[in-house]
Amino acid sequence: MNGARVSGPRFNLAEGVLQRPYRTWVEVSLRQIADNFDAIRNVVTPSVEVMPVVKGNACGHGVVEVATALCARGARWLAVSSVEEGVTLRQAGIKARILVLADFLPWSRAAAIQHSLTPVLYDLADLKVWDRLNESAGQVGNYHLKTDSGLWRLGTREAASDIVSAIRACPHIRLEGLMTHFAAAADYSSSQTEEQIACFLQLAAGLAESNVRPRYLHMAGTVPVAYRRTEAWQTLVRPGHAIYGYVAPASGADAPPRALSVRPVLTWKASILSIKDVPPGARIGYRGTYCAPAPMRIAVIAAGYADGIPHQLANRGMVIAGGKLVPIVGAIAMDLTIVDITASPHLQAGDVVTVLGSEGGVSIDAQQLGELAGTSSYSVLCGITQRVTRVYV
Repeated sequence: MNGARVSGPRFNLAEGVLQRPYRTWVEVSLRQIADNFDAIRNVVTPSVEVMPVVKGNACGHGVVEVATALCARGARWLAVSSVEEGVTLRQAGIKARILVLADFLPWSRAAAIQHSLTPVLYDLADLKVWDRLNESAGQVGNYHLKTDSGLWRLGTREAASDIVSAIRACPHIRLEGLMTHFAAAADYSSSQTEEQIACFLQLAAGLAESNVRPRYLHMAGTVPVAYRRTEAWQTLVRPGHAIYGYVAPASGADAPPRALSVRPVLTWKASILSIKDVPPGARIGYRGTYCAPAPMRIAVIAAGYADGIPHQLANRGMVIAGGKLVPIVGAIAMDLTIVDITASPHLQAGDVVTVLGSEGGVSIDAQQLGELAGTSSYSVLCGITQRVTRVYV
């Protein structure tokens, strides 16, 4: 753990070695973050800008630390969800361009100008608002315009001629980017993504006919990069999940092989608080949802749903204990989770289990936990709460 840095409750570090964990913590490899970023750049051509998405506290990994590592590796753009997230990065000294994906609320606009954040506008009426704000600031401000190509969420659905008219009526702002968002990029059994690409490119061509040619055209997140849907790349891609080491599996008979290799950067550990031998028939945990079928040994670990372990993993999730996958038994409590360590009887209170990561030749990742919990790997990672200490290595 040489060079370990800690965010949250402090550990005692001596000579770069973590001496004793508190209760539960995650270890984030900043080198792997940077390596994943490089892997993405190696897949797309040099003419395609890579804009890592660091919203949601960098998917639970720690936005300032992750952004710093990415910028050190050469990232020139970062994407966040809100102006507040962008201001956090600016206050931490991040100089890269920052695109705010989903926040043009009235109370956040002045801060966007103050901190040199680039907003995504998704309604033509907002162009006039952004124009007036930049006129008052004595500058020409950039923006990216989002078009709704079929997700039916944020984005304008106006025709190219109406967009051109709105752009030309606003001399104090510059259309720097045109973007859209895919609904089901990993589903190769559906034509929806091809239809969205065609819709977007038709709009871009319509704008070009009126000599409106934004520098950046962008549609693609992680999945179109990972499976080389090159028509979606255009001049910029916005990978999020791949930065943190995950790529959703593609479905459908026509799905191509994956072209991107990335590795998870986060490992989640928890300490064992107590160990008990349980007789057959004992009903374990709240509401007694698990009945011991035979004599068994259980461990109570110091992490629960207030730390981010999904409560849906009760009686179906797994952790790694003593180098073996062991089942979660009983309900997930706020602060505690019970696991069956009969297969690892040597463990003692104070030992550590792995909630996410690899140990003893076995591994479990956020995608697997998400499937077991009936949710997504995004949800698992973003759900790791702030009371779980982050250690950066």
